[in-house]
Amino acid sequence: MTRRILVTGGAGFIGSAYVRALLGPAGPPGIEVTVLDALTYAGSLTRLESVTGDPRLSFVHGDVLDARSVERLAAQHEDIVHFAAESHVDRSIASGAAFTRTNVMGTQTLLDAVLRQGTRTFVQVSTDEVYGDLPAGAATEDSPLSPNSPYAASKAAADHVALAHHRTHGLDVRVTRCSNNFGAYQHPEKLIPRFVAALFSGGKVPVYGDGLQVRDWLSVDDHVRGIELVRTAGRAGRVYNIGGGTSLTNLDLTHRLLELCGAGPDRIEHVEDRKGHDRRYAVDHTRITQELGYRPSGDFERALTRTVAWYREHPHWWRPLYEAA
Repeated sequence: MTRRILVTGGAGFIGSAYVRALLGPAGPPGIEVTVLDALTYAGSLTRLESVTGDPRLSFVHGDVLDARSVERLAAQHEDIVHFAAESHVDRSIASGAAFTRTNVMGTQTLLDAVLRQGTRTFVQVSTDEVYGDLPAGAATEDSPLSPNSPYAASKAAADHVALAHHRTHGLDVRVTRCSNNFGAYQHPEKLIPRFVAALFSGGKVPVYGDGLQVRDWLSVDDHVRGIELVRTAGRAGRVYNIGGGTSLTNLDLTHRLLELCGAGPDRIEHVEDRKGHDRRYAVDHTRITQELGYRPSGDFERALTRTVAWYREHPHWWRPLYEAA
């Protein structure tokens, strides 16, 4: 029996990696995938070129705020995996309205359709930023939410809306919260591709403040593997953290990127810190490990080296985006 999966934001960085994994040789049998994407500045169909032409893939150019389109699609699919979101913290600080519209109201629009159409499973893809700044320890799924940026607040609100539909209406809602992703096809507004693009373009890398902010790094391949475990084996009403297990300061990461790009420390430029910049994120992914068997690949250095090599080999993809930023 065919299982039909609607992937919102499937032309974005993480959503497209998930689609490629679903339709790849190791993907699940008996599925059909529809990508719904508004193709904003962060979306690109080039990320799906390797699976374009696969008869199991359909694409719909549309917005999660379009209730009529969402209603029609919800009626045609058993599962929805919801990636579509405004996701760049700096942009949310400059103007937060689009983040509330897309991330909160877009999620509400989808859930309204799920409720009416009886869609079986709804996976809300979220972020560790909803937990806020952690001076020590690691956030579990039961930790309080304390978002500090408009982006993080919009994702926390969307999580609450999604989980409320499970508690109130009994919908099969599952929430994932990931740490910082990296990999091929990531927009150069994000730290790793931005720094790599700057180094390959002969520029300097802008490190916020002292660069001692700590992040847990997760390869996008590990992340989408965790999401698929949640879709296929997770429990309704459950939240699952997905971590990478490699915590680094931004400055440590910068020095690794300098080495991989053949650049020296003189290419570092310390700039004024971002407003409300969280000092440290960390997630405990024990739950998804114990319940679903997830484990990160554990080879951060190899994954980072492979990512830098991809950007070195694909300047035609990232350079126009970097120069337009």
